[in-house]
Amino acid sequence: MSAPNSNQRKACWGARDELWKCLDDNQDTASSCEKFQKEFEASCPAQWVKYFTKRRDFLKYKEKMRTEGFEPADGPEHSEVDVTYGPR
Repeated sequence: MSAPNSNQRKACWGARDELWKCLDDNQDTASSCEKFQKEFEASCPAQWVKYFTKRRDFLKYKEKMRTEGFEPADGPEHSEVDVTYGPR
């Protein structure tokens, strides 16, 4: 497969931006954005669709960490953890 030319890249990026806007406007409800999803998938190479989908998930997660902060999960205290190895 050859690399997309300039016009094909612009069409892909435009379709991606329209999909992301729709998802943002609809609180990530995919069913509300099916038309944009189909256009995105038709306009972009499959690897790009996969990459952009993962990229959006990462950016949403990163924004959540920035706004809500990081709270470590409760777990065993270090003094309660047995770190010995081998037979007892």
